[in-house]
Amino acid sequence: MTALLDISIADAGRLFRARKLSPVELVKCKLDQIQAVDPHYNAFLEVTAEIALSEARQAEADILAGRLRGPMHGIPFGVKDIIDVVGLRTTAQSRIFADNVATRDAAVVQRLRAGGAVLIGKLTLDEFAAGGPVFDQVRPPARNPWNRDLHVGGSSSGSAVAVKTGMVPAAIGTDTGGSIRNPSTCAGIVGLKPTYGVVGRSGVFPVSFSMDHVGPMTRTVEDNAILFEAIVGKDAADPTSVAHPNRDCLRGMRRSLAGRRIGALEHFYTEDSEARPEMRAAMDVAIRVLRDLGASVTPVRLSPLQKWFDCGQTILECESYAIHENWLRERPGDYSSLARAKLSRGAFASAAQYIKALQARSILCAEFAALMREFDALITLSGFELPCPFDSPDLPRVFERQARMPFNVTGTPAIAVPTGFTGDGLPLAMQIAGPAFGEAIVYNVAWAFCEATGWTNRFPPEVQALL
Repeated sequence: MTALLDISIADAGRLFRARKLSPVELVKCKLDQIQAVDPHYNAFLEVTAEIALSEARQAEADILAGRLRGPMHGIPFGVKDIIDVVGLRTTAQSRIFADNVATRDAAVVQRLRAGGAVLIGKLTLDEFAAGGPVFDQVRPPARNPWNRDLHVGGSSSGSAVAVKTGMVPAAIGTDTGGSIRNPSTCAGIVGLKPTYGVVGRSGVFPVSFSMDHVGPMTRTVEDNAILFEAIVGKDAADPTSVAHPNRDCLRGMRRSLAGRRIGALEHFYTEDSEARPEMRAAMDVAIRVLRDLGASVTPVRLSPLQKWFDCGQTILECESYAIHENWLRERPGDYSSLARAKLSRGAFASAAQYIKALQARSILCAEFAALMREFDALITLSGFELPCPFDSPDLPRVFERQARMPFNVTGTPAIAVPTGFTGDGLPLAMQIAGPAFGEAIVYNVAWAFCEATGWTNRFPPEVQALL
């Protein structure tokens, strides 16, 4: 098991093709790992062992016969439980959906299965991807891989934990106000929120129609690009879906950063909302690393962070309430306390506030697009606070002190990558953001930085002790 403990998608694929590892062997290893580790971390809501073994046997037969379907062929993956898998329950970790059995695969699952990937389970989340890490929801929240007493961010919490603990090499999350990048930051993995619409959302229960994104969560940047290429594509059942003009992100990923123009949004975390000192120090080091790699890094400014947050939060709350209005009126007791409180906020917003937020969004997006005409990518912090205990009164504030919302407002790609660790061993992270459809640029910068620093290679000692 040790050799496969934290195997990457890329390495597993190479071993499959060289016939030095079989998909069945890998799946059996991961199922054993889940059995040993997950009771301590609560990443999985459902482990689909029979499905995984059946699909792994088929993948093995195909690969041995030379019928390769792509780099995800034979790779185990898990999905956040607001994503439909035919025949399985999609509960959103809520009593509201306790008996909600999917009748078809979500578009993202269809794409992965068409590429020969192997479903291994449904993953924990904050209730309806809008609640928080509380204990009055259906199942307990996922725990941080670096310290089980701490939360791991949300709402794609189980996806991040499953990846960082090595239980799966690939997971799919969703991101409306940072829900891929937040747990990726807290767990020390790589998580991408793609350009709005390039990954289909049919079969994914919505949080906010105009700000929801589906994206990949992995240990390494290369794995993330592999998984992204496997899931990107037009979705005929999603009216917001768009074709990606440049879905090939692996080809130029390893190019030099010489000549890359990177803007540093320092005012988000030094003026608008002051981040913890160790986070700011790690960003200073990250800027030096990028400059040493040949990029020019220049401080830049956008509208104050609060303006971005207020705009995005108003849209999110109004659209979420529109989805949940009837259930909140008829079944309020079936929500956890935090989900009920968050989802009810939109009831107190006026139509005028929603329209003004949409108007502000247009202005902010134009401002962002103008800046991106001068730069290839932007960097800033992801969150401004470290994970805290589940019962901490600071928990709501920790979730809100972040710089992830701007890129949900713009609908442009942003990736969270590790930048180091605190003295107590908790991960630190930054975001790398790009223009619309600029995933290839984002991956190029992220890969160069992560290769130079090696922060993605650390494995949680608490997890290793369980194996």
